[in-house]
Amino acid sequence: MTKGLIHSIESMGLVDGPGIRTVVFMQGCQLRCIYCHNPDTWSMESGKAQEIYPDELVERIERFKPYFGVKGGVTFSGGEPLMQPDFLAEALELCKARGIGTCLDTAGAGRGSYDSILQNTDLVLLDIKHYTPEGYRQITGREMDMFNMFLEDVQKYQVPMWIRHVVVPGYTDAQGHLEGLEKYISSIRGVRRVELLAYHTLGVHKYKEMGIEYRLDGVPAMEENKLESWNKRLNSGLEQ
Repeated sequence: MTKGLIHSIESMGLVDGPGIRTVVFMQGCQLRCIYCHNPDTWSMESGKAQEIYPDELVERIERFKPYFGVKGGVTFSGGEPLMQPDFLAEALELCKARGIGTCLDTAGAGRGSYDSILQNTDLVLLDIKHYTPEGYRQITGREMDMFNMFLEDVQKYQVPMWIRHVVVPGYTDAQGHLEGLEKYISSIRGVRRVELLAYHTLGVHKYKEMGIEYRLDGVPAMEENKLESWNKRLNSGLEQ
C-alpha cells in the first residue's frame, strides 16, 4: 500500500458534496491561485501533515458511515488530491468496496493516469479557475494543459460533475466573463450543478503567518447574494 499525506479531516461536512460527508483534505498542490485560502496545503514537505495508509484512513472514515444516509459519503479534497494519485486510487477503491459514496473535490491539476481514480469516483466537484489559457495562467500561475486532460477523462468515464468557480472582484466578476463561463460550461458533458462562489478573505492571516505575499491584498470580499441570479441562470436546465 502507498502512504499518503493528509492535512486534516472534517467529520461532518455539509458543503463538499451531497448529504453529510467526511472530508479528507490532502496535502500538496502545484497551483498558486491568487485567492487560495489554504497555502498551508501547498508543500508536500509540510511537517504538520499526517502520514497514513489507505486502509487506516478508510477505517477512520467508516466510523462516520451511520451519519451518511443515502446521499452522504467521503469527499477527498485538498490541497489537490490528484497530487497523490496512487494513494487516492487505493483509498477510493477501499471506500467503494465498503459501500461508502465517493466524491473528488479537485482543480484537475494532478499527475499521471486518472483511470483507477475515476473508476471509483461517484461525483467530481470540479473547480474551474478560468476557461481561457491566459486567464487560467493569471489566476493559477500555471498552464491549462493538466486541467484539460483531466476534464477529458472525467467526461470519458461519464462521472457526474458539480462545477465550482470563484468570482473575484476585478478578475472574474465582469458580465462578459460570466457569459463566457456559461458558454464554456454548456460544452461540458455531465454537469449536474454549478456553484459560483463569492471571493472571501478568510485565509489571509495564513499568508502573514507563513511570510508569503498575498497578491489580492486590498481586494474586498464579495457578498454571496450578488451571485444569486447568475447561479440560478447557470443551473437552469441542468440534469439533476
